[in-house]
Amino acid sequence: MGYAALGVGLPLAAAHLDDLYNQQTPPANTYKWRLVLSYDGTRFSGWQYQPSTPTLQCLLEQALTRVTKLERKDLCVVGASRTDAGVHALGQVAQFVTPFNYKDLQDMHAALNGLLPPDVRIREISPALPDFHARFSVTGKIYHYKIYNDTVMDPFHRLYAYHNLSKLNVSVMKEAAKYFVGKHDFSSFANKQRNDRIVNPVKNISRVDIIEKGPILQVEVEGSGFLYRQVRNMVALLIQIGREALPPDIVPKILETCDRKELAKVALVAPPHGLFLVEVKYNEEHLGLPEDGPSTSFGRHHSISKCKLQYY
Repeated sequence: MGYAALGVGLPLAAAHLDDLYNQQTPPANTYKWRLVLSYDGTRFSGWQYQPSTPTLQCLLEQALTRVTKLERKDLCVVGASRTDAGVHALGQVAQFVTPFNYKDLQDMHAALNGLLPPDVRIREISPALPDFHARFSVTGKIYHYKIYNDTVMDPFHRLYAYHNLSKLNVSVMKEAAKYFVGKHDFSSFANKQRNDRIVNPVKNISRVDIIEKGPILQVEVEGSGFLYRQVRNMVALLIQIGREALPPDIVPKILETCDRKELAKVALVAPPHGLFLVEVKYNEEHLGLPEDGPSTSFGRHHSISKCKLQYY
């Protein structure tokens, strides 16, 4: 979803330098490790490292430096997706390297989760092949956006779904969603990125499904990749169509303009707290495990030992 919370406490020059840092090739004779993380993004300024505000990459690196005894520059942490401030993740992927191998990953797994706050959890750790790259090996991503469609907001969903008070016409939203499927230039659905990277605006969207779960409407989007805030802008237009303020066929018309200003005339970007990075997909050849590496850790299971209780 693009650069995570750039412009909040991080100068452009520093952001660009950190972008270069994240793309650097790890030193030779290092071991690469793959992480799958889940997090509640409510209180974080996104994924991307910032020294002045709490970010997911910053917290992860702090935990890794304590466990591995390595410096940040030696770990070369890279995330698959630079989720924005307030965006959540069920399946974010990251990588780091060490100059040494591990025989077992369970102890490190437990130590990292012990250092991280409870709203961030590492779900699994595995050794990775040299060819694997958390960002450049990606073949697709799945995002979900949750809309709470009822007059009164459920307080237990307030941090994880956008509240829409008016009744949405789901049928016309589904009709409009079909126009997004396929290979398109999504320039009109992307906010401008504040860095110097050249980004290809053509993305292939394989599906846009709208699932009804009681008052929750879940917009599921799967594609080869996404531009900065693309999914949130797509959802914003679908909501306007669901309110019957716009016809479904406005989607291809706005796509053809390749102009973000045209979308801004009819829809504002949907807020971040309804968005979830659900899964990152990879080239299967890059997901193999090295022969000299330990097995994947999914966390340690604790058993309760039997003990004798005194009778009173």
